[in-house]
Amino acid sequence: MAVKIRLRRMGAKKAPFYRIVVADSRYPRDGRFIEEIGYYNPQEEPAVVKVDVEKAKKWIANGAQPTDTVKALLKNAGV
Repeated sequence: MAVKIRLRRMGAKKAPFYRIVVADSRYPRDGRFIEEIGYYNPQEEPAVVKVDVEKAKKWIANGAQPTDTVKALLKNAGV
């Protein structure tokens, strides 16, 4: 099972809000996921990123691969 840490789009049309989730890479973008580890709101000024650092580190240590966007968000959050 290839596990990814990626964004799950939420929110209304033209007002995106994203949850950072751990999911199997075969699942759809907004479909089933294993665990939610944070959120990202680009609508705020400045953009709000909240991540559970312990959960993120645990999943990365277990082999989960973050996407490029999530990798940048985690780097800014100090993971």
